[in-house]
Amino acid sequence: MKLFVDGDAFPNLLKPILLRAIERLGLQTYVVANKRVSIGKSEHISYIVVEAGADEADHKIVEMVQEGDLVITADIPLADRLISKSAHAIDHRGELYSVDNIKQYLAMRNLMESIRESGEMTRGPAPFSQKDAHEFANQLHKFLTKYA
Repeated sequence: MKLFVDGDAFPNLLKPILLRAIERLGLQTYVVANKRVSIGKSEHISYIVVEAGADEADHKIVEMVQEGDLVITADIPLADRLISKSAHAIDHRGELYSVDNIKQYLAMRNLMESIRESGEMTRGPAPFSQKDAHEFANQLHKFLTKYA
């Protein structure tokens, strides 16, 4: 299993959590973004900078990912593409996307986007918190215990 990180907007609170897991398990990891994003120094991490542009990092991740790989992303359309390739995805708040739930998340995301495009003001997600980082750490640990 390889680990991919959608580096665009990756929360700083998660970097030490992820780095410890990478080092502990020796996980081959790719951090993909349209600018240099560092989660730390490790012989197990490769940093890939893609062209600037919407979804360029997503396209690169989908191109590289294989069945059984894990991707950390908050991008629901990307998670949907990954699930269709039999890969796994965890978001920054610890949600494990799966065949059973990804279409529901995608439908809700699309509905909210449609509401915003109609001019309605909506609240965004709550600010990222220490509790979110804890939920992510727990989900990552459960996943890696099962699959790594």
